[in-house]
Amino acid sequence: MTDYYARLKIFEGASNSVPTYTAAQVREAEQPLLEDGVPLMARASWALAQVALAELGLTEGERGVAPVARRRALVLVGSGNNGGDALYAGALLADAGVQVDVVPVATRWHQEGMDAALAAGAKRVLPFEVSETLEAVATAAGSERPDSPYDLVIDGILGTGTGPDPSLRGEAADLVSDIWDFLDGARYWHQVVAVDIPSGMHPDTGECPGVSLAADVTVTFGGVKQGLVRDDAKWLVGEVILVQIGLEDELAKMDATGEAEVQRILRVGDTIVDD
Repeated sequence: MTDYYARLKIFEGASNSVPTYTAAQVREAEQPLLEDGVPLMARASWALAQVALAELGLTEGERGVAPVARRRALVLVGSGNNGGDALYAGALLADAGVQVDVVPVATRWHQEGMDAALAAGAKRVLPFEVSETLEAVATAAGSERPDSPYDLVIDGILGTGTGPDPSLRGEAADLVSDIWDFLDGARYWHQVVAVDIPSGMHPDTGECPGVSLAADVTVTFGGVKQGLVRDDAKWLVGEVILVQIGLEDELAKMDATGEAEVQRILRVGDTIVDD
């Protein structure tokens, strides 16, 4: 996959007005490309990493310099493809010199993505270790507002295939609650980037029946899920960046559910690389 990443480039979209779709429509549009072996995860994770690097304030000239002072990222990893996107993005951040902690909150995960992240220098930590770190930092600050031990959180816990009830449960819910509690008293709000949708939010309705981590930026792939642009979901979603990964022709065959404005449109495409 490293060789493939070298051929990728991001192209800015010309218009920010886009159609919206249900999660099922986007998954249906993905299927023929996946059957043809199109590397959708590589495209998605590449774009996610570029957005994360920009949120960290890293310029092209700074990338690849390790270690990067005060640039630490926490990657929350679920069991599905969202977790895979987050892990491969974490690998790219680590390659760029960011100190990356990956924390699985499920009993299984995308193993190839985990292997790539660890090989790039990311560190795997357990949920309770993150919670203990946050508690220790808050305690050490005493009456002062604590500084966050992370500059960026990538939320890759749950995606669009979570079923009718998208609520976070178990370790995932506990960890997100602990992060929320810490942020409530922190000196500054570290950046949160959601992978495709904020975990715990229903992609079609925008409803969030349980705990969720509000995002500064949601990087959504293929097509904009209609729940992302609902008025009552804006506090949770933040800015929406649409990454076009090659589903446009398939989605064009479907009836869109509406139209929305997004902050940015990125298209990931291949470039020719000389041998």
